[in-house]
Amino acid sequence: MSDDKLPVKAEEEHGAVEVAEPIADPGIEPHEYRITDIDPKAADRVERQVATMFGLAGVFALGSCVAYFAIPRDAELVFGPLSGNANNMTLGLCLGLALFLIGAGAIQWAKKLMVDEEISEERHPAHSTMEQKADITDAFKQGVDESGFTRRKLIRRSLLGAMALLGLPAIVFLRDLGPLPGRALFNTIWAKGIRVVNDVTLRPIKPSDLVIGQLVNAAPANLAPIQEESPVEYQNAKAKAAVIVVRIRPSEIQTPPGRENWGVDGILCYSKICTHVGCPISLYEQTTHHVLCPCHQSTFDLADGAKVIFGPAARPLPQLPLAVDSEGYLVAQSDFTEPVGPSFFERG
Repeated sequence: MSDDKLPVKAEEEHGAVEVAEPIADPGIEPHEYRITDIDPKAADRVERQVATMFGLAGVFALGSCVAYFAIPRDAELVFGPLSGNANNMTLGLCLGLALFLIGAGAIQWAKKLMVDEEISEERHPAHSTMEQKADITDAFKQGVDESGFTRRKLIRRSLLGAMALLGLPAIVFLRDLGPLPGRALFNTIWAKGIRVVNDVTLRPIKPSDLVIGQLVNAAPANLAPIQEESPVEYQNAKAKAAVIVVRIRPSEIQTPPGRENWGVDGILCYSKICTHVGCPISLYEQTTHHVLCPCHQSTFDLADGAKVIFGPAARPLPQLPLAVDSEGYLVAQSDFTEPVGPSFFERG
């Protein structure tokens, strides 16, 4: 008989054999009472300490709001060879201390006032019975009672006050997102009489410069002077005013109602900014007059009012009304009649 059969045979002849644990269960050590468990005055003293921490947390949260308005943005603090922005350092210090005091108060509350008796139980299956769920609910309610959250009003009120005040800086600091855009999203620098220029050479465009099927990236003539004044404003203006100019056989164009005089001999001008998430559009398919956004494949039919024929974009590309000035150059009749780029909640 093989050796691996022996334990089974022994179990059959002598019954189940109890195997001793390699390390005996030491059990739970005797509970040691804390000073706050036996001395009500010590418990009250700790309660005041915790409430003071929560109260100071609220004060520092308010202090961060005051510092935001009171300290100039360009003020500096100098510590020997080190220096830093006074406004930022004060905000960080106040908020850091507020969060630290809330955490320290919570730890002091848990270590000194909440019930700290250790318990153990056998591991149970992951699925809970209805009786176990009821026991869990009762245990939770018991934990709330034992924590003193409902009984110790001073701690509860100071904690709720600190947490409420800590949310105030988040509201105040929203101001750092910048001024409200107002009507800036509705308008571009295009206006009546502004010439259409090549985006690369900055040369004004005449109708004779374009052949049927050609697409040109263009911009308003008043864009270049802005670059010399402010590079940031230049980028913002260009991001909204960039256009594509295309020439299509007039017989192939389906003009939307009200736009009969927006083109010049089959030359149409549309915003270059995709109406989905604002990517620049320039992938042009000459035979179908379709222009494709490279980001998410929104496709627009330039011969049919730049309407969407595929992809996630929800609106056609805005069209810029064109005319010809006295010198024969393409000019805008007006600004775009609708906001360019992605939709936003105030867009009417």
